[in-house]
Amino acid sequence: MTTRGVPGMPELGRCLVMGVVNVTPDSFSDGGRWFDADAAIRHGLDLVTEGADIVDVGGESTRPGAPRVSLEEELRRVVPVIRVLTEEGVTVSVDTMRAEVAEVAVEAGARLVNDVSGGLADPVMPRVVAATGVPYVVMHWRGHSRDMDSRAVYADVLTEVSEELRKRVDSVLAEGVTEEQIVLDPGLGFSKHAEHNWALLAGIGELNGLGHPLIIGASRKRFLGRLLADADGTPRPFDRSDDATLAVTALAAQAGAWCVRVHKVGPNADAVRVAAAWTAAAGPHADEGR
Repeated sequence: MTTRGVPGMPELGRCLVMGVVNVTPDSFSDGGRWFDADAAIRHGLDLVTEGADIVDVGGESTRPGAPRVSLEEELRRVVPVIRVLTEEGVTVSVDTMRAEVAEVAVEAGARLVNDVSGGLADPVMPRVVAATGVPYVVMHWRGHSRDMDSRAVYADVLTEVSEELRKRVDSVLAEGVTEEQIVLDPGLGFSKHAEHNWALLAGIGELNGLGHPLIIGASRKRFLGRLLADADGTPRPFDRSDDATLAVTALAAQAGAWCVRVHKVGPNADAVRVAAAWTAAAGPHADEGR
């Protein structure tokens, strides 16, 4: 299990837990339950009570086929929530593809920028993040939600995602982002079919070899619901795949993920502690064979 630190983030000697607050009316996982700012703030505080180390606030749905919102609307959704949560002492990340949103969010107190496009949606983003000095999640991404499924074509997904992430790292470094700021995300579900997601999860050890902390976001994604489909092939609903998410969390944490991004924090926080205890009990031989 990796214990590599990320500047400005908690260092706890275990995989961190990032809780999700979707300030949107149309997110796939929670149906707009936290669209109201006051509800989103309460939810963020509840996630911390349940064990979240980081609360990830986003104002734009990235579910397949989702339309983009305007810059003004995204700012309206996320900035008040970020400001109050940070005033309450919460470590907040902002989930955005827009440089202007990232800049305003950091000014409001956000301590990490989580960009699902890895700087491709807004070429100004890496320069803005470099200027702020906060950690930057660079995710593997091939296109916006409206057409990302059509881009899920790979001969060897682990090799191709690794190479595309290396190129994104080189690109953001060239814009002034430092090595220490970078966190990588293989982008489960983003231009990935189920078999691609499983191959990437099985390849966490190789992805860790890219040299940057790794965040895994499998929570409530379609490939889990399809794995657990009913006998007639009906996928399990998103909010009934939390037990499968727990299994992924424990395995990802034990395999060396720096952080897991989840919707239901309490059980996942327990899972990473179990993984940490398991790895500690294995002692100095824990990494052999990886």
